[in-house]
Amino acid sequence: MASEEQWTLMENGHGNDSSFKGSSKEIRHGRTAHNMSSSSLRKKSDLKLISKVPFQRLRLCLANIQEVILGTKLSVLFPAIPLAIIAEYCKFGRTWIFALSLLGLTPLAERVSFLTEQIACYTGPTVGGLLNATCGNATELIIALFALYKRKIHVVKSSLLGSILSNLLLVLGTSLFCGGLANLKKEQKFDRKQADVNSLLLLLGLLCHILPLIFRQAASSDIVAAVSTLQLSRASAIVMLIAYVAYLFFQLKTHRQLFEAQGDDEDGDDVTSEETSVIGFWSAFAWLAGMTALIAMLSEYVVGTIEAASDSWGLSVNFISIILLPIVGNAAEHAGAIIFAFKNKLDISLGVALGSATQIALFVVPLNVIVAWILGINMDLDFKFLETSSLVLTVIITSFALQDGTSHYMKGFILLLCYVAIGACFFVLKTPLHQTSIPKLGVESSSAGVLAA
Repeated sequence: MASEEQWTLMENGHGNDSSFKGSSKEIRHGRTAHNMSSSSLRKKSDLKLISKVPFQRLRLCLANIQEVILGTKLSVLFPAIPLAIIAEYCKFGRTWIFALSLLGLTPLAERVSFLTEQIACYTGPTVGGLLNATCGNATELIIALFALYKRKIHVVKSSLLGSILSNLLLVLGTSLFCGGLANLKKEQKFDRKQADVNSLLLLLGLLCHILPLIFRQAASSDIVAAVSTLQLSRASAIVMLIAYVAYLFFQLKTHRQLFEAQGDDEDGDDVTSEETSVIGFWSAFAWLAGMTALIAMLSEYVVGTIEAASDSWGLSVNFISIILLPIVGNAAEHAGAIIFAFKNKLDISLGVALGSATQIALFVVPLNVIVAWILGINMDLDFKFLETSSLVLTVIITSFALQDGTSHYMKGFILLLCYVAIGACFFVLKTPLHQTSIPKLGVESSSAGVLAA
């Protein structure tokens, strides 16, 4: 729990003494776009009523609950979590369980970002950056791991592909579109250096996704193609993880200044108010563990009920995995990116969209391949021709849109239309449910299924 000194600082408006302000500058150094984006959805907590509680431990406990549970504008969605648990244990409709679980995941994803930033206040920007690099897409990672454990490889691939498409087209497109409309009389500019680094990394991830698909098409037989594609995918996953580690070293050590989000104090927004810690280190760690456990539980509900939701809503598993899951899972982060685009801070918006897409492509996807390898599950990087083609075109279109370092609403509008077109494609694509489970040989293509028959 927080110490008495921290409680005094919290009562005084998050600290008024000079020494704590000095440490605040160190905390501010290294704040990433993800931190800044998440902070836009937070609100200051009024601790005057809690300060009147006579017992110190109870007072600190209530203060922690106030900061963690009620300290976000998404707190109205927290009731969806117990409702999802009740629906599961009372055997309500599985569609209700799916919908409530998705709603419950939205505030949890934002709170994980808040708690990692609180821990970073005590550990420093480097460790905080590593935490953010690991937990930044915790929701997508946990959902993918549960789907992988249940052998629903198609759901794993679709949800991760959807996260990349959502960040590059929906989030970035909406940010550029809204920012352009809100700043019609201003020339919107952003730093191309960070965008260029992320674009190169995404192209590397794209190469590692294309090679298994090309290799499978070029192989002489389906059985040989399945084994060789699996081996190539595992090697490519290792390459991608090495690239991601190098990216972290580049981001957190040698070129940190390229990725630091600069907030303007004169704006009067909530960015600067979240630079100091409001709960203790061990409290933040305990809350983070609890939030992660809740995300894991709700992710299990989502994975277990996705087919039922598909049947009930008349939507394909493909569409739900690629379109709905990423939109709901990243809603808080997406909203923050759009808010900063309205304020003409495109570097933060781009950092959120490109950073999340890079993390999914070079960390979450290969990590699932490696975990599947350890578990004896044959998961490869062949995302099928339609899915891979969508990814190729998305990365290329995004790179072209960001090449000149300026933006206007038309760029965002085009990206949004691209996302609508891809969404329509997967809406009309009806994938049979039996393809959500991987066959014994790890071959998911229709030609291999005919051969096995």
